[in-house]
Amino acid sequence: MSSPAKKRKLNSGAKQSSSVPSRGLEYFFAKQKQNGASKESSALPKEPGPQPIKQGSSEEQLTDEELARKLQAEWDAEAKASSTSREDSVRPQDEPVQATGSAKTISSKGKNTLSLSSAAATEDQASASVPLDESPLTFEPAKYIPQLRDSWATDGGDASYALLTRCFVLVSGTSSRIKIVDTLVNCIRLLIEGDPTSLLPAIWLATNAISPPYVSMELGLGGSAISKALKQVCGLDARSLKTLYDKLGDPGDVAFEAKKKQSFTLRKPKPLTIKGVFQSLVKIAKAQGQGSGDVKQRIVDKLLQDARGGEESRYVVRTLCQHLRIGAVKTTMLIALARAFLLSKPPGAGFPIKDPNQLAKLKKEELAEVYLRAEEIVKASFARHPDYNDLVPVLLEIGVCEELLLRCGLTLHIPLRPMLGGITRDLSEMLTRLQGRDFACEYKYDGQRAQIHCDEKGVVSIFSRHLEEMTDKYPDLVALVPKIRGEDVQSFILDGEVVAVDRGTGELKNFQTLTNRARKDVAIGSITIDVCLFAFDLMYLNGQPLLDRSFRDRRKMLRSLFEEIPHHFTWVKSIDATSQDSETVLEFFKSAVDSKCEGIMVKILDNLPELEAPLLDDTAEVGNPEKEPDTAAAAVSSKKPSQGKSESKPKPTDSADPEKKPSSRRKPLLATYEPDKRLDSWLKVKKDYIRTSDTLDCCPIAAWHGTGRKAKWWSPILLAVRNEETGSLEAVCKCMSGFTDAFYKANREFYDKDGSYSADGEPRNVHNTKPGFVEYSGGQPDVWFEPQEVWEMAFADITISPTYTAAIGLVREDKGLSLRFPRFLRKREDKGIEEASTSEFLAGLWRKQEAKAPEPLVEEAVGVDLVNEEKDEDGPEDAE
Repeated sequence: MSSPAKKRKLNSGAKQSSSVPSRGLEYFFAKQKQNGASKESSALPKEPGPQPIKQGSSEEQLTDEELARKLQAEWDAEAKASSTSREDSVRPQDEPVQATGSAKTISSKGKNTLSLSSAAATEDQASASVPLDESPLTFEPAKYIPQLRDSWATDGGDASYALLTRCFVLVSGTSSRIKIVDTLVNCIRLLIEGDPTSLLPAIWLATNAISPPYVSMELGLGGSAISKALKQVCGLDARSLKTLYDKLGDPGDVAFEAKKKQSFTLRKPKPLTIKGVFQSLVKIAKAQGQGSGDVKQRIVDKLLQDARGGEESRYVVRTLCQHLRIGAVKTTMLIALARAFLLSKPPGAGFPIKDPNQLAKLKKEELAEVYLRAEEIVKASFARHPDYNDLVPVLLEIGVCEELLLRCGLTLHIPLRPMLGGITRDLSEMLTRLQGRDFACEYKYDGQRAQIHCDEKGVVSIFSRHLEEMTDKYPDLVALVPKIRGEDVQSFILDGEVVAVDRGTGELKNFQTLTNRARKDVAIGSITIDVCLFAFDLMYLNGQPLLDRSFRDRRKMLRSLFEEIPHHFTWVKSIDATSQDSETVLEFFKSAVDSKCEGIMVKILDNLPELEAPLLDDTAEVGNPEKEPDTAAAAVSSKKPSQGKSESKPKPTDSADPEKKPSSRRKPLLATYEPDKRLDSWLKVKKDYIRTSDTLDCCPIAAWHGTGRKAKWWSPILLAVRNEETGSLEAVCKCMSGFTDAFYKANREFYDKDGSYSADGEPRNVHNTKPGFVEYSGGQPDVWFEPQEVWEMAFADITISPTYTAAIGLVREDKGLSLRFPRFLRKREDKGIEEASTSEFLAGLWRKQEAKAPEPLVEEAVGVDLVNEEKDEDGPEDAE
């Protein structure tokens, strides 16, 4: 796209061959001046002003910017000279204009004056001066709120998006969990005390969502909408945009650079507010029907036009792409909310808060205990009622207290976060963990977990494991519910597994068959794949939560109060056993595998808090892929999470203080239902674990061009695990084993480099440069994938690697972990990249392996790992 200056030169050259003189920018400015002067000539004294510029004059050599500035200054002088005769008229004050490269500030009181606004010089200074990363115990919101309110006053008094952007910049700029939590706490405290009405929108924006998962509100934006907005707002063409994307790889970073290249705008942007950005996202999600695409495009354009500076543009675009990537996951946000409401309250609220000065005097252990009590209340409430729309208003009203669990507790038609099972390597490990306890073994069916809600009126809701509503997907189950509840059942919430079956024989079918069912607007008459609901738990009955009841009691009520309908609704097949019944458990496991199940689930039957779980090794918690870290203790510790050396130290059994309990990871195994937790009270033993020891769910992130027979495909493929704390993907291995030719072909078509960019330069499934959220220090791949799949990988063992970054710092300070002889098993259609295995889980598996192998052999595996990788890259294909 040619610049205005270039266009004027082209027009000048055309004057020789054209009889019609060209009319440049100066012509229209001069005409505007003449028109403005003629309108006021009868009422105003005549003042000298700018004259129309004649062809051939020296003014013609001025650039557009210089000419605009000159005319602006002349109009300002004219307006000032004539202001004495217009004192009776009231005119609005225009915004001051700042120019890049000039210390001079140009202001204007006239209506029809040109305003040049620099996109780079409009960042909010009030928000930028707030030290959000300071310790919450020394941070004083009252010190900064007055200047922030003065800054917000021009925008209706609502908190500016610049404050949230400042928080995002600080959070994404550190890997310290302490700093991340502290920054979020301070930002939340400013909003609690300065603008409570902006707190809820800020929480949604910081968690990269606009609604809870069970409310269907999707932005529905493609990359083309953002690309068009960047082109229009920042003056880029498709080639320039593609060049930026190839260089940076992240849409937010592209917006940052594009905004910096936007030198001037003809109007000063109206500052974005937190409420305004959130409401714009809601409007985008609600836009439907004919013309909705244009409506969404206009909203996106407006957001990018009003974004002040590069950082606001970066995070607006990342929000629109729904890839914020600031490392503030759900657990971190809940911890920050709990701590913020311990220290601050909104104006007029009556609930008590803690004095930061008193908390600062506490010992680290005592401070951790204070934080932990508040965090557990907020986490438990959110696990039972996962909706910030309900949680945040109640927190603003009553703060963090036990009443929160009642006000935001278990509610019909709002799914609770399901309890999850811990992973065991084999049956012997499971029996060891549950030694001395009565437990139930259940078939682990190869289906889709479903949470069924039914109220007194018979209204039914069905939710997935991820809390997404799928009532429309299973109208046959909705029709089935009234038939299965007994006479004494008015309302309930039960947990079960939906499995595809042969309705005639009852034979179970695999999960792939179930995925062939339509997902929306399913009519009962059009159903070709029949399902059966296998119920295994009851969490709510007739208005009363059952979470604190033992599993034996919950199971008894489930089986006595509901009616079984063969091949439609029944209970999971199960047996009761103890750790002495190893042969019985083994036979039951084999029967589950023979019945096309994934394995078995093992659950504690009774609450015996005096019995603790046996301490096998450090992986009881560290090896948990979804186990939440003890952030309360971590936040008051001076060690970084990446140091990871404390696990290898022996645990103390005595203490100098007799009142202190010895440090131990062992916890009582309770039979209660614990939402959103993965505990040893429930253990799963899958056939894949038995057959291949362990598996990892990895994300494919890059690939190299194949050679020889595989020259038209990609092989090997680089895979990564997920860093739960930072949100980044850490490379763990290359794989070229387990793939078939059909898979290679389908994979190439899915990640098609040749067609990876649309006509307007929008990237699709691949990048030419490494995305900013990927961590890898090895050789440069030929292509980088857009992470969107999860593959289940088997492997021989885990080795320490200087090349791969997975779990770096968790087992060695400067080395990561890699997989030896990785092998592709299958695509996990049921998982998103947010559920890929974590670095903590990988480190836990390595510690298990280390406990069973001599240290020299583990160290020697480093060299073997590198050799095997070279063999895999050049060796023959091991296709199935």
